[in-house]
Amino acid sequence: MSQNNDTHLKTVGYILWIFGFTGSHRFYYGKPVSGTLYFFTLGLLGIGWLIDLLLIPGMDRQADRRFKEGRLDYTVAWILLTFLGLLGAHRMYMGKWFTGIVYLFTGGLFGLGYLYDFWTLNSQISELNES
Repeated sequence: MSQNNDTHLKTVGYILWIFGFTGSHRFYYGKPVSGTLYFFTLGLLGIGWLIDLLLIPGMDRQADRRFKEGRLDYTVAWILLTFLGLLGAHRMYMGKWFTGIVYLFTGGLFGLGYLYDFWTLNSQISELNES
């Protein structure tokens, strides 16, 4: 890992923070458990959401240390998952053509695969970048 490993962007984190009551910024930074908790509690009733405004730089540094930089860009993959995930666009971007086509014809395996990818996308990209 290089000293300047920058897998996630603070700018994107802050943009997602605007919708943070859904947990989107926490999913982006690889924190699916708290992302799910935020989703079901509206950002811990807004309190956690406000506190996260100050915590984003730390979450960004943690993600940059935890995930591997490489040919696949995390931000591109997250944008594809968020807006075209049910069509499998993020999977095709990662070179997972078979499951991407399956997602295309099944609505992201009826939504369940789409949710699974919200939990695991960072790890999937990191593994592909490592290989």
